[in-house]
Amino acid sequence: MSTASTPDAHRSPLLRISSFTLLWHALASVFSAFAFATFLRPPFPEWLQTPQNQKAMAIGFTYGGAITVTLGAVAGLAFLAWAIGTRKALITFAIAFVLAFASEYAGTRWDYPFGAYEYSSQLGYKIGGRVPFNIPTSWFYMLVASLAICARILPAKDDRTSKWWWAFVGGVVLTLWDVSMDPAMVKTNHWFWEMGTLADRHPFVRFIGAPIFYGMPLTNWLGWLLTGILVARAMLAVVPPSVWAAKVAPHRLPFVLYAVNGLLPIAICLRWDMVPAGILGFIAMAVPLWAALRQSPGLERRVSPSGVPLPSGR
Repeated sequence: MSTASTPDAHRSPLLRISSFTLLWHALASVFSAFAFATFLRPPFPEWLQTPQNQKAMAIGFTYGGAITVTLGAVAGLAFLAWAIGTRKALITFAIAFVLAFASEYAGTRWDYPFGAYEYSSQLGYKIGGRVPFNIPTSWFYMLVASLAICARILPAKDDRTSKWWWAFVGGVVLTLWDVSMDPAMVKTNHWFWEMGTLADRHPFVRFIGAPIFYGMPLTNWLGWLLTGILVARAMLAVVPPSVWAAKVAPHRLPFVLYAVNGLLPIAICLRWDMVPAGILGFIAMAVPLWAALRQSPGLERRVSPSGVPLPSGR
């Protein structure tokens, strides 16, 4: 494969698709963050009360989130196909999607591993009537970004122990995204927590099941971490750490993708009276991103398995 510093790499249709969809994903995320931080924050302004604007707002709520996530998924998938090959990228996507969907379906039906919750209709078509299609899709592209971060900060070894360590760190990096996202999405009615009585349960169960963070139980983060680890480990079985380090992490795109997805939830938290969640969410995402980006000078002459140097910017 040609490097990004060559004309061939810049002319790659897959990389063009990835860059184009990432741009629109970012623009949609910025607009959504602005909207929820201003005119979509109750009480709604008078100009939004007209029938035409109410109809436009309803359309935006119905399709906006699904379109934004789909653009991010296309960006992540096209980029991964360019970096490691289309076949492996599609296999990685399929594995991530199926495993993430299975976890989300179990969560919405049997309350494990996240706790008792339910999705609203604001996130698009629900598979099986329970899980919006773009939920497992977002797991995929955010884990692509999370594993790219791992590739910058962890040794790129392909042994079994290293793969599990990468999966754990990748799961943590993914879960940090949820620090601000879950409070923001609950506040804006994208999903709901259904807290039952815990009075007769074991003290530990009461502790992890109680709503301790803007209505969210600790089980949610534990479920995110568990699911993130398992999905990341399955992705690493197809694309080992050495490939992530040599072919994925030297490019800036996954890091931009990770950062862009923090805009909306952080903006909502800061403007919808959840400032601590917004600040904590910003710090949680900024720390691994900063740790990864500060390593970029050391990747300037990283060599791919084919022996081709990968300059900075690829």
